[in-house]
Amino acid sequence: MRDAELLPATGRVIALSGASRGLGAAIARRLHAEGYTLALGLRDPSAAKRLGLGEERISAHRYDAMNPESAEGWIDAAVARHGRLDGLINNAGILRRVTWDEGGEAELDELWTVNVKAPFRATRRALPHLRAAGHGRVVNIASTDGKRIRDASVSIGYAMTKQALVALSQAAKFAGWEDGLRVTALCPGAIDTELLAGLPGISTTRLSPATVAEIVALLLRLPDTATIAELIVNTRLEHTL
Repeated sequence: MRDAELLPATGRVIALSGASRGLGAAIARRLHAEGYTLALGLRDPSAAKRLGLGEERISAHRYDAMNPESAEGWIDAAVARHGRLDGLINNAGILRRVTWDEGGEAELDELWTVNVKAPFRATRRALPHLRAAGHGRVVNIASTDGKRIRDASVSIGYAMTKQALVALSQAAKFAGWEDGLRVTALCPGAIDTELLAGLPGISTTRLSPATVAEIVALLLRLPDTATIAELIVNTRLEHTL
């Protein structure tokens, strides 16, 4: 295969968290249509049926980001089922209001557990398999809040965790570069999902989940010579992004 060619989807196994709704569901549908085999990490594996993708090239595994042992179980089960792992998409995440005046330790701990510690655990468990794949890919769904503090309405706790996820992405890139591992921190602006319902300061112009899913599909297909460490997709005009 020449370096300039896009990587094929057929035969590649992608582990995807949080695929039961919203952005995760859109990513699952897009990648399945492309020809990937999907190992979905879900709190309720039966929710995979709602995607309407049938059972071909799909497996669903229990994954609860609040459970420290859950990531290992998901990745191990995915490899046992499909025999390999070519990519990991850490999509599952939460948004809680933690500012100088709102929220507390419980909300902050929940944010760190789901948005940072869970992707760390999943990535660490997946790394040996991604290295062995030869062209392993990791896509971490961060946020524009992972690149700056937009204004005083932003959840400080959320922004802190998404900035940490960008750092995790950078570290993972070094962990398997010589083996063809490439990692992207995808930092989209507001996406039209229920995650943003009722939050202050959110742009009325929003990305559709299908648009972001298309970007994820491209990142998985890029050759090793076209690595994108961070990709910011904004919905508004800003001075810094």
